[in-house]
Amino acid sequence: MNNQWFSKVAVWLVIALVLFTVFKQFDRGVATSGQIGYSDFLEEVRNKRIKAVTLQEGTGGTEIIAVTNDDKRIRTTATYLDRGLVGDLINNNVKFDVKPREEPSLLMSILISWGPMLLLIGVWIYFMRQMQGGGKGGAFSFGKSRARMLDESNNSVTFADVAGCDEAKEEVKELVDFLKDPQKFQKLGGRIPRGVLMVGPPGTGKTLLAKSIAGEAKVPFFSISGSDFVEMFVGVGAARVRDMFEQAKKNAPCIIFVDEIDAVGRHRGAGLGGGNDEREQTLNQMLVEMDGFETNLGVIVIAATNRPDILDPALLRPGRFDRQVYVTLPDVRGREQILNVHMRKVPIGTDVRPDILARGTPGFSGADLANLVNESALFAARRNGRVVEMQDFEKAKDKILMGPERKSMVMPEEERRNTAYHEAGHALVARLLPKTDPVHKVTIIPRGRALGVTMQLPEGDRYSMDKERMLNTISVLFGGRIAEEVFMNQMTTGASNDFERATQIARDMVTRYGMTDELGPMVYAENEGEVFLGRSITKQVNVSEQTMQKVDHEIRKIIDDQYSTARKLIEDHQDKMHAMAKALLEWETIDAEQIEDIMAGRPPRPPKDWAPSSPKSGGGGSTPPVNTDGAPAAA
Repeated sequence: MNNQWFSKVAVWLVIALVLFTVFKQFDRGVATSGQIGYSDFLEEVRNKRIKAVTLQEGTGGTEIIAVTNDDKRIRTTATYLDRGLVGDLINNNVKFDVKPREEPSLLMSILISWGPMLLLIGVWIYFMRQMQGGGKGGAFSFGKSRARMLDESNNSVTFADVAGCDEAKEEVKELVDFLKDPQKFQKLGGRIPRGVLMVGPPGTGKTLLAKSIAGEAKVPFFSISGSDFVEMFVGVGAARVRDMFEQAKKNAPCIIFVDEIDAVGRHRGAGLGGGNDEREQTLNQMLVEMDGFETNLGVIVIAATNRPDILDPALLRPGRFDRQVYVTLPDVRGREQILNVHMRKVPIGTDVRPDILARGTPGFSGADLANLVNESALFAARRNGRVVEMQDFEKAKDKILMGPERKSMVMPEEERRNTAYHEAGHALVARLLPKTDPVHKVTIIPRGRALGVTMQLPEGDRYSMDKERMLNTISVLFGGRIAEEVFMNQMTTGASNDFERATQIARDMVTRYGMTDELGPMVYAENEGEVFLGRSITKQVNVSEQTMQKVDHEIRKIIDDQYSTARKLIEDHQDKMHAMAKALLEWETIDAEQIEDIMAGRPPRPPKDWAPSSPKSGGGGSTPPVNTDGAPAAA
């Protein structure tokens, strides 16, 4: 840091000195006030209006500085020293002094001659350092590695700070054990892995797991991002890879961690008409360094990515990345452990139940759970609380899942009633069908882009969907539109997202999951994944037009059957629909206990924090649904 500061100061001092010298040199020839012509000066001398003169010889001629009788200073310049001028000065009683030419010093001559060049060089060095991020070596550090070496003083994260990925933690613990006691593994012929690729969705803790390895290993740990290799100049990335492995060999045994390796390890030839020469040369150098003619004993490369599908196959073969560690989304037990880790950082109330919060946050990653705890702390701070209570976590969870409340949005009464019946239709069908998630909360308060939400809370993590559950989900999605037709005698645009998702589920059942007797267990869907130019930019269609007509017929049959099922349930329980809509219009939000009262034929109990005199905010129409379990849920 001191060297960088000194270099910047030195560059600016050189620039300032050169500019000062150049400007001072040019300043001598700049015209000043009192400048007159040489003939006018001679006329002034002959008219005896001059009392003193100084003659200064210079490279461009003779500079004459005169003082008039009234003590004013005038200047003029002669291209050569006029010998007759001396006689005129003597004849007119003018005191004069002749000064010889001033020769500049050697340093001044060098600065004047080389000043512009030094200025250009200084500016070039400064901007090149800025382009290189101020790294050591400045403009000449193109080929130097950007990897930072971490030690215990720079990293305090250990395995105790990582939760929710026990299997992945066990995999990387083995690396730490190998580095600490290699003889334990080598005595049976085992060798240290060359590389470990950590794969998982964003926010699952891949980088945090790598930091914990650095904290536990007690060996040099080099950390770098994949984008640090790529430069605008071809060959720079490859030079940085060579330099990084050279540093690692000197510090072996050690670990190199490359975050977001897909920035440099992308499939070669991934482009139209050619690839990226710089990135491909960098990848080639990494392939050679990991498993080439030279072996890097004691150097383990750990990389992280959430796009393993676009990595080059040569990078994934054994001998380079010997194993892949999958850091997946945590299950309910893992979410509880992650919440406990983050809750250690904030004061928690006695009513907070991490197990209930874990059950209500399926599909959340570690980053999402950290955000949940942070939002809860912010809610507690807004109400001036001393600890974070369960109500703060509930508000934070609702905000994350459904968006922030828009209480200032005032909707017409007719739209509020339409929204109430719409959401009540979703909730009633979800409550009556057997294979649906329990309804946790229904609200007609606008949240985010939604104008009302029916939130279902799964009883546990689910990793697959059976046919009956998918059919019931479609029926729940249709409950909102059917309620509008039956009770409001109208159709609104609020059900558009419901129809879109219901149609997609039915299409997947027919074309991907083989859940129809007519078409049987065969896949009719085209590849709907993201197009990757490194492999293919076209889709091959292997389904005839007659078969697609059968597909459309089966999809339509599923949609019609579930629409009829939902309509019959709503028409048979109109009294419960009226009671639920009335409760929503009065309280705007009802929970599972109030819904249970309505379904049992009892008057719903008032909300715990409800007061009869409390004002209501405007609610409104239907909403895009909230997905709470990784599968379609009602809106």
